[in-house]
Amino acid sequence: MSEAMERNLMGTILVVDDIPENISTLAGMLRDNYRVLFATSGADALEIVRQQQFDLILLDVMMPGMDGYEVCRRLKADIVTREIPVIFVTALTEVQDETRGLELGAVDFLHKPCHASIVRLRVQLHIERHNRSHSLERLVQERTRELDETRIEIVRRLGRAAEYRDNETGMHVIRMSKSSRLLARAAGVSERQANLLLNAAPMHDIGKIGIPDRVLIKPGPLDPEEWALMKTHPLIGAEIIGDHPSELLQMARIVALTHHEKWDGSGYPHGLAGDGIPLEGRIVTIADVFDALTSERPYKHAWSTVEAVDFMRAQSGSIFDPDLLELFLDLIPQVEDIRRRYADTP
Repeated sequence: MSEAMERNLMGTILVVDDIPENISTLAGMLRDNYRVLFATSGADALEIVRQQQFDLILLDVMMPGMDGYEVCRRLKADIVTREIPVIFVTALTEVQDETRGLELGAVDFLHKPCHASIVRLRVQLHIERHNRSHSLERLVQERTRELDETRIEIVRRLGRAAEYRDNETGMHVIRMSKSSRLLARAAGVSERQANLLLNAAPMHDIGKIGIPDRVLIKPGPLDPEEWALMKTHPLIGAEIIGDHPSELLQMARIVALTHHEKWDGSGYPHGLAGDGIPLEGRIVTIADVFDALTSERPYKHAWSTVEAVDFMRAQSGSIFDPDLLELFLDLIPQVEDIRRRYADTP
């Protein structure tokens, strides 16, 4: 296909089906107007959508291994892929099958065998709707920017209040938030979601407000009872933020609840492991730990960048998501620039 033709295409579509003939049929219906890629398994589909952007996914239900329902569930649970419209394309015709798919977040259901005109119209409809939604969202964001900025500033100040109680500085939350955004973008998170994380990350330790001073600012090591109390601060933070419809507060709650979970499952409060830890939490963990290690505190000297990198590399696969950590280490020059621009006041 020529470059001129590619420029005229209306978007990129991923077709997921374990039967090559079905993929070929759908691709034939769409390739004149769209760039069409394919995956023959649910696992392959999840891998592909992490590597490039798609405007829509056509997803089979009945596939060996991971079925389409599970693929859709994972797509909608992932910050990187949750906004991609999903249309199920299946031979299933029962009402409960379609209901389940729509409940999982799909925007439509097409039944095999598919008629080309119907497929093209449905695809065009949902891509246009998706694009209109983003355009409207941008307009609303522009109209409510002042209000949003006020809310964000309140969130930041609450985050800084928690840090001041913990013998840390308010600049720490600014640095780790900006580093979190940097890492999120490197991991493929959209600009909008990365900006949400930038403004949600300062709330990661808000739960420390609920920890008694005798534990929080104790100069020596904590005993088992005190440590058990300290480990409740993610739960307290989640309770303080609450269950609010605001996307910002929803993300802040996830960050507060999961930033002490570890890749190997040995973290707290729920012992989540691997991809079971939301991406937001895994990102903030890395940014938070690096800044804490390289910052001076009343109870510790500041580690050098080399010392911090060596420690974090040694904990890859135990504390940290190995892939995210490698991305972060590639960003060290930019992270160091953030540290210089937002240095602690003596």
